[in-house]
Amino acid sequence: MRGPGKLEVWKMGFVNYLDALKLQEKLVSDRKLCRIPDTLLSLQHPPIYTLGKRRTDHNLLLPVSELKNIGAELHYTQRGGDITFHGPHQAILYPIISLREIGIGARNYVEKLESTMIELSSLYGVKACAGQKGETGVWIGERKIGAIGVRISYGITSHGLAYNIDPDLKYFKHIVPCGITDKEVTSLRRETATVLPAEEVIQEQLISCFARLFGYSTVTWKENPSIFSDHESID
Repeated sequence: MRGPGKLEVWKMGFVNYLDALKLQEKLVSDRKLCRIPDTLLSLQHPPIYTLGKRRTDHNLLLPVSELKNIGAELHYTQRGGDITFHGPHQAILYPIISLREIGIGARNYVEKLESTMIELSSLYGVKACAGQKGETGVWIGERKIGAIGVRISYGITSHGLAYNIDPDLKYFKHIVPCGITDKEVTSLRRETATVLPAEEVIQEQLISCFARLFGYSTVTWKENPSIFSDHESID
């Protein structure tokens, strides 16, 4: 197996969750057929709660009928993991990559996603670490700063990670984040004394950490690609 070569990064800004889901499905299909290189989507979502394939609805702590009152939606997905929240001021990465070509397994893949967020935190003097057994994501003590939920289909990944730069943490009060009780959710803004740069800078740093840890030799960037266009085949 060869190591990682080219990574194409799509900087997408705000994207509706269902549009992002549809795009991931298209890109996963294209990646399986080798029509595209490994691709990384960098984006943010409007406020939304998502549940993984285990369907742990009990971890949503308010009636679905009340979600509209707080400006949020709920969607079910086929990723692993429990309930989580996505919203503004959160850096989200969705890798559509071939684990077989990279030559790593599912556990190593998740560990590298954790390391990506840990390395970003360290840039701001924040000591983060992977969770204990049964605690997914990245933590600062008893406070969670980054969530992971992935899907792997025939060796091709989708979904990914969400890193809290400065989201409205009140949204997390309405769920049991990732099904882990008695733990807080935090953000980079809350944890560092460092003055933060623009969020776009932090998102680019997160992408750089990802590309380095996964060993990509070439990274190309696409600014605001149309998510509804037909994607040309890449030899």
